[in-house]
Amino acid sequence: MDIQAASLLSEMQAMQSELRPLVPANNVAPQQDFAALLSQAVGNVNGLQHSTDDLRTRFETGDESVSLESVMIAAQKSSIAFDATVQVRNKVVEAYKTIMNMPV
Repeated sequence: MDIQAASLLSEMQAMQSELRPLVPANNVAPQQDFAALLSQAVGNVNGLQHSTDDLRTRFETGDESVSLESVMIAAQKSSIAFDATVQVRNKVVEAYKTIMNMPV
């Protein structure tokens, strides 16, 4: 495994650990506002896309401090984050439709 792949793997593992909710010792999940979590997730995806656009622009204008590899990695990160967000949205819509079609 090369150095870039190892650093990307460690970065992905760090992001995964940030996403896992912490469960206290008494096994009661903390109360969290779903709307706030969803808003934060969409904000993170939006931030990734903006930083990727910034890196692309800097690379295209000839900034020597930006490498093609960093642009491609940033583009893949934002693409994966966007795809994951779309999948979560699809699951939420599917669950909503299922609940709305339940007989009362």
